Amino acid sequence: MGWLRSVGGLGAILLLCVGAPPPATWAQAAAEAPPAHKSVYGKLESVEPSRNGVIMRSDGGERLVWRFAAPVMAELARFNPGDRIIVIYRQLSSNEKRVTAVAFPGAADTALYVNMTDSSVVLRSAPAADGACGTAGAGPVDETTIPRTGRAEAAGACWCCASAGETCSPGNKTGLGKAFLVGCFK
Repeated sequence: MGWLRSVGGLGAILLLCVGAPPPATWAQAAAEAPPAHKSVYGKLESVEPSRNGVIMRSDGGERLVWRFAAPVMAELARFNPGDRIIVIYRQLSSNEKRVTAVAFPGAADTALYVNMTDSSVVLRSAPAADGACGTAGAGPVDETTIPRTGRAEAAGACWCCASAGETCSPGNKTGLGKAFLVGCFK
């Protein structure tokens, strides 16, 4: 208690607030925020269909292994070691990631997206605002429904995909190449 008295009244209030749980509205806002989307760039090391695994070396030197369903693996097996690869994913928790797409820059002359999910998805694209994706007021959003195993091109500089009937905010940069959509969600 002597320590509390030496801190003073305001310090005691701050000390008590630090240990107090956050208001319910803070927890609710955190729960409603979509998981952060991230991308890792690198080169393909190998595709191992028997293990449903793709091994890549990131531009930062990390060796990463990603697992996919057999139909996705069949498509990825067409690429060669050394090919540029981008894995776009959502960080769901400190140790859980969910892949949205696997892209191969330069594998197509346009921004081509292949639906590898189990159902139709919506591909949304929009222009960038001041060179950035995911900002409000970037311009009109182009929306295309891609049936299962279907393909579509993105018209704008930014893209996202969502399950049919849902929406998303185009927050990923579009690039020339082929991207395989494996997990579209808000």
